[in-house]
Amino acid sequence: MNKEKCMQRHQALEGCTKIVVKAGTRLLTDPESVPQLITGIQALREQGMKVLLVSSGAVGNGMKQLKITKRPRKLADVQALAAVGQAHLMARYDEACRKFGFRSAQLLLTAEDLRSRERYLNIMNCIDSLWESNILPVINENDSVSVSALKFGDNDILAAMIATMTRSRLTVILTTESGLRERNPDGTLGARIPVVNKINSELKGFAEGSDNSEFSIGGMISKLRAAEMVNAAGEYCWVADGRNPNALNEIIVGEDIGTLFVPRQKTMESRKRFIRFFARCSGRLYVDNGAAKAITMNGKSLLPSGVTSVEGKFKRGATLEVVDPAGVVIARGLSNFDSIDCQAIIGHKCLEITEILKRDADDEIIHRDNLVVAF
Repeated sequence: MNKEKCMQRHQALEGCTKIVVKAGTRLLTDPESVPQLITGIQALREQGMKVLLVSSGAVGNGMKQLKITKRPRKLADVQALAAVGQAHLMARYDEACRKFGFRSAQLLLTAEDLRSRERYLNIMNCIDSLWESNILPVINENDSVSVSALKFGDNDILAAMIATMTRSRLTVILTTESGLRERNPDGTLGARIPVVNKINSELKGFAEGSDNSEFSIGGMISKLRAAEMVNAAGEYCWVADGRNPNALNEIIVGEDIGTLFVPRQKTMESRKRFIRFFARCSGRLYVDNGAAKAITMNGKSLLPSGVTSVEGKFKRGATLEVVDPAGVVIARGLSNFDSIDCQAIIGHKCLEITEILKRDADDEIIHRDNLVVAF
């Protein structure tokens, strides 16, 4: 490993006080896996880090308990397996944690829990309280009640969202691969890629086709999506082989294992994180090329004169997507106007707004402080 990559690994750990660890289903069906994982987490805790575990494995453990070899297709059957497996899995976690003198706590979430600002803050407060009480938060998707509209997609994405929410400097995704690997001309996997500074289409091509649906969902491509989210918030993501019992110990000293994904921008502030990653969008604003450039290149607010059309019905304060002439979503932000007022003022100069609406009003449809550019 060259000097620059070595430095990047140590930078990821410098000042790291919060870390999210995600363990996949295929790691958690082995009886020895949970004690091994908790031993690694204890090593992080001994370094003064607040650790949060995102755990897959509820459905996989349910299958093991009921001696089912193939993941069922029927939603109710999957939900029932999750209900069986989750209880068994948490009992194993708590037993392993108590051997080190601390306890674990379970949080089961749906995507809707993070889209609601009130619930989002409640989850944050709960996690902080658990950390203050020296308890390991263990988070999983609430598979026993989730339906497609409420699902995160997979626990890699859930881990990225939790890391973004808690402002954790590092997210470690433990899997059954050595990391992201190159793709040979014949389609087989090649050399491991130690550090990624930018996720591009070529890297996504390397990751395609790695899914295994026998026990779990997702694959390396979902880990790239998670890394993109974490990097966009200005944090680091590290994918490593969880079959290695010393993986977490080696990571905390900056060893050359797995693949480290390095952010290209500064850490994003909390309010903008919620707008970018969690808030439900209520409508869209379509803008001209001048407004698109002002937003993305110059960090400007969105003014009425640059908006060409409005889509959706929304109230003041709603989260909206900003779309350029090519149909690409370039930003998200909080609207200073409801949809009716937006329709009335688009295409007009700021000085005309008061006259059109017959009242005092903001100059900007979305102020730059409430605007997050898509990366």
